[in-house]
Amino acid sequence: MKIILASASKARAAMFRDAGVAVEIMPARVDEDAIKQSFRAEGVSPRDLADVLAEAKARRVGAGHADALVIGVDQVLVTEGQTFDKPKDHAEARTQLLHLRGGSHELLSAAVIVVGGAPVWRHIGVARLTMRPFTEDFLDAYLDAEGDSILSTVGGYRIEGRGAQLFSRISGDYFSILGMPLLEVLGYLRARNLLIE
Repeated sequence: MKIILASASKARAAMFRDAGVAVEIMPARVDEDAIKQSFRAEGVSPRDLADVLAEAKARRVGAGHADALVIGVDQVLVTEGQTFDKPKDHAEARTQLLHLRGGSHELLSAAVIVVGGAPVWRHIGVARLTMRPFTEDFLDAYLDAEGDSILSTVGGYRIEGRGAQLFSRISGDYFSILGMPLLEVLGYLRARNLLIE
């Protein structure tokens, strides 16, 4: 069975590639902003929001590929009940990182697998991260060094790069920080006999 990753994320594609799993990359075209606004207005929990977005992506791609296993993934950052989206520019990334500085937040990485147009499996990986109280000089140097790569991440940081210097403590699933609960997804693929045991 063909495996499709319904995501444009280079980090997620790299996770599969590095793990030796062949997946076809097919980004889902869903209006994430509309979904987020609707569900936030209804008071849906950040956990459910991540799950709904992941399912929407998997269903969208799965609708045209009934013979494939389609993996939809989404990540939500939440702190003190407030969720954050990917920053639109460096100024927004700076504001967001200043808000997160010195405090803790959670990254919720949802994965939903669709086969034949219907969800057959779902999981939400959780990681808790505590940012150190870094200086604004450090933050400005960090933003300059990272460039536009920070605009592709919900937190405005890449933990696998210079972003590691923003933190004093991290607990939970490392792969969920990168954007997908990889170990659980691989476990499901093995259970379906799509990977060698």
